[in-house]
Amino acid sequence: MTTEVPASPSAAVPPSPRTTRPVRPVRPTRTTECPFCDIVAGTAPARVVREWPDVLAIAPTDGVTAGHTLVIPKTHVADVGVDPEVSAATMLRAAELAAELGPCNIITSRGRAATQSVFHLHLHLLPRRGGDGLALPWSPGARGKDHEAVT
Repeated sequence: MTTEVPASPSAAVPPSPRTTRPVRPVRPTRTTECPFCDIVAGTAPARVVREWPDVLAIAPTDGVTAGHTLVIPKTHVADVGVDPEVSAATMLRAAELAAELGPCNIITSRGRAATQSVFHLHLHLLPRRGGDGLALPWSPGARGKDHEAVT
């Protein structure tokens, strides 16, 4: 696994000297043909933003905003609904990063219909700024065809 320092300070979250609570060590698990398991195992390259005993934060290869970060558990969990304890620990780490950023979205998907394409739990941490042009499904004018107005 490679650790690189990004060229732009806005492109990543700075390291944090604080820990919010003790973390039990986690033995990484792996599933065949999972790109995130390969990154955790050190057999695939990644630009590491931050690492904890249980979670890894990496820069995606095709980020949609400056500083876009993926927060992934070291334990293979297919999605947010499989293991609530691992999901919560991963969200804790994403929240620690978000606290250092300012405006941001934290997004995860569960299942193909929800746009999940890699079946290893991951949270997208997306730093935002006004007028960045990133529309989300709940943005005005971006509603799906199955949407019914809530009154």
